[in-house]
Amino acid sequence: MSPSLPWLEPHAPFPPPDLAWGPDSPAPGLLAAGGTLDAVQLHSAYSQGIFPWFSAGQPILWWSPDPRMVLRPEAFRLQPSLRRTLRQFARRSSCAIRIDHDFGRVIRACAHTPRQGQGGTWITPGIIAAYEQLHAGGHAHSVETWINGQLVGGLYCVALGRAVFGESMFAHASNASKIALAALVCLCRRHGVALIDCQQNTAHLASLGASEIARQTFLHTIAHGQQQAPLDWAFTPADWAQLLGKEGA
Repeated sequence: MSPSLPWLEPHAPFPPPDLAWGPDSPAPGLLAAGGTLDAVQLHSAYSQGIFPWFSAGQPILWWSPDPRMVLRPEAFRLQPSLRRTLRQFARRSSCAIRIDHDFGRVIRACAHTPRQGQGGTWITPGIIAAYEQLHAGGHAHSVETWINGQLVGGLYCVALGRAVFGESMFAHASNASKIALAALVCLCRRHGVALIDCQQNTAHLASLGASEIARQTFLHTIAHGQQQAPLDWAFTPADWAQLLGKEGA
């Protein structure tokens, strides 16, 4: 028998994250359903370590898993092949990282790019509209990989102070999403960001250096990050040099 699930009225407060369903439940980490999907509710959710995740036709579902998958910037795993790719990218004038240049295209590309073993998308039109509102308010950002004037990959994330929450990536060229993630890691290293939230454990994220931590540790870390000044989202060649060494610039 499934445990009970709170139903939220519009803009009602969230239950405490430690009331999320446990590991033996049908949906570990599920906290609540319902509520409102807009920038105000998203800001409230992320500030408490909660995120929305649901498919078309389902009610809004809110999650706070325990443990939580995170990527500590200093633990980012730079495999030799990716290091070579980043060095080449950093040296070519036809290649560029752009921040918030076209958030709308990035989130839509994340929604519509096919993924192996996954049918459909959780990035519904309602999700897109809500995160575009959050972006307009300065709390959602896109990190974009451009080659020869074309957007070929990227990711979008949420940032409250120096608490950074990764959301989704896409690639239309080899390693394009990994390049964008490496750029985000560079920015986070420069600003002393403790971790990038990855939400759920996947083999792909683990291969890049992500690991699980206890939810309580995660909540304590993001609470501290929110008390700090926001990131400066300007990306410069010096950021590549910091990640790759002098030869990478």
